Amino acid sequence: MPTTILMPAEPSRDDLHRIVDAAITSRRSVRRFLPTPVSRETVEAILQVASRAPSGTNTQPWQVHVLTGEAKARLSACILAAYDDPVQAAQHTDEYAYYPREWRSPYIDRRRKVGWDLYGLLGIAKGDKAAMHAQHGRNYLFFDAPVGLIFTIDRVMEQGSWLDYGMFLQNIMVAARGRGLDTCPQAAFTTFHRVIEDELKLDAATQQVVCGMALGWADPQAVENKLVTERAPVAEFTRFHEA
Repeated sequence: MPTTILMPAEPSRDDLHRIVDAAITSRRSVRRFLPTPVSRETVEAILQVASRAPSGTNTQPWQVHVLTGEAKARLSACILAAYDDPVQAAQHTDEYAYYPREWRSPYIDRRRKVGWDLYGLLGIAKGDKAAMHAQHGRNYLFFDAPVGLIFTIDRVMEQGSWLDYGMFLQNIMVAARGRGLDTCPQAAFTTFHRVIEDELKLDAATQQVVCGMALGWADPQAVENKLVTERAPVAEFTRFHEA
């Protein structure tokens, strides 16, 4: 007799919106992870789901480099060697402007608040440059996550494809939350794009580093993971045009 395949029942509309909303609203930037491994199958499943992100004329501009084990450790060591050496560090600059060249309110206010909220949790005093340097350097360890992701894009792609890329990155983070995992998207890696290009054997003439991301299980005991960032109310950033 033929085997009957039972498809899982779809959640109700009310359940569906609660599930999706929970995955989105529980997403946060985790800055300390447990060493618990994440299987390759889980990473592949997350990326497969994320690839359903919309992109103009289905161009799908994303390219992903997954690092674990010794490969991740080597990249971290290479970047930290450059980051911790003032002479070497001065030779590395961001390849593209992630932040505005001229900061204005309310953006500069939000930036300062999240920075000092994090440093406050960690007990880093204002002006303690050594502690700030060390904390920023943890980016290059992927905050101890078992999986590090580096994202690249073809240089021929334009601004629209970068918008598409953002939706792909968001999908990864939400799909990870759906599996109980956490992430931290990291623009910090762009400063050391030349180190990344060398280590990952990228063709710098055709490929550009977009950002990195840590993926794993959040350490529930880590004080830095207590940080909850604020969001402006809808009324502050929205205008309804009805007449």
